Amino acid sequence: MTDLPPPPAEPPHVPDANVPPVPPPQPAAPGAPVSGAGSDGRGLADAPDVAASAGAPVSGAGSDGRGLADAPDVAASAGAPVSGAGSDGRGLADAVRTEVGKAVVGQAEVVSGFLAALLADGHILLEGVPGVAKTLLVKAMASALHVDTTRIQFTPDLMPSDVTGQLMYEQHTSTFVFRKGPVFTNLLLADEINRTPPKTQAALLEVMEERQVSIGGEIRPLPDPFMVIATQNPVEYEGTYPLPEAQLDRFLVKIRVGYPDRDAEQEVLARHHRGAGLHEVASTQLQAVADGAALERARADVRRVGMDDSILGYITELVRSTRSSGVVDLGVSPRGGVALLGLSKAWAYMSGRDFVVPDDVKAVALMGLRHRLQVQPEAELEGVTPDIVLAGLLDSVPVPR
Repeated sequence: MTDLPPPPAEPPHVPDANVPPVPPPQPAAPGAPVSGAGSDGRGLADAPDVAASAGAPVSGAGSDGRGLADAPDVAASAGAPVSGAGSDGRGLADAVRTEVGKAVVGQAEVVSGFLAALLADGHILLEGVPGVAKTLLVKAMASALHVDTTRIQFTPDLMPSDVTGQLMYEQHTSTFVFRKGPVFTNLLLADEINRTPPKTQAALLEVMEERQVSIGGEIRPLPDPFMVIATQNPVEYEGTYPLPEAQLDRFLVKIRVGYPDRDAEQEVLARHHRGAGLHEVASTQLQAVADGAALERARADVRRVGMDDSILGYITELVRSTRSSGVVDLGVSPRGGVALLGLSKAWAYMSGRDFVVPDDVKAVALMGLRHRLQVQPEAELEGVTPDIVLAGLLDSVPVPR
């Protein structure tokens, strides 16, 4: 997706309970392809198909719809490197995508959306039926990035203190001591978030927006990087609590994870037949190809991606048009426009360019805006969905030339 980077400095290898001991990745020689990336030097959004990579099976795949499926051709749109940006961040993204592909079969589009949100420093809502590799994707990403990950199984009896932590009285010292909750991690997997009551869901609001926990009059910052990846089941509503609009708006993207195609599903079965475990990330021998510092450098590169005023106007018109649609009760907020801007920069960066074009905006519009729209009930009865509304607006809003 971009010109190959000069050899990056080897990140320090810190042992992690979630990552098996592996030798640090060898730096690539100048002009040589990044390990696991396409030999033509293409970047993150155009990395090679990873379905054939050996590793643990994954049950599931799927498309995130029009936006991810319409990714631009990187070879045709590659531009000059970002001015002052560290090109090693792009090589890092290629390597991370390839490592994740060792464990996840047939989910290239979903992985691209995941990485775009990661580079844009936002949170992710994964929606899919059980058994489509949502949890495995998070585990594989944490292993490739060499960061900590924690999983919370949200249930009806889960309390806010079970998420954030609490003050505990120690009798032998006659003092209160703060016991950290599972949110003090890098990648937080909130599994089946819609199965816990709103009181506990609200405990994530400050965590997601402020990246901190306030308990006992003291503010405790969360580790950096920090990302919430929440999952929910779209077909089973009994005993669930729909996420409030205030919390939905905190998620940068909503990515739909569907079933795999036939070849990918057969590859899953073949790996099971060879004896690989369903969720054994360690058996895939994933290498830690990055760390938090390398991810921050890549995010800095994304922030320096340029955007013309005409593209800013296009995003503004697209967002405002959602509020005037005749079938929408609640349109996209200004925060949604900011999210779309950041995602467009990340997609352009993944496409090997240092500037945003309208196709970048279109590519991320569905996953960045679908959860911010509230369609009128009578329109929903007729089969109208947020994706249908957004697709129509993308066709009707004039595109800058």
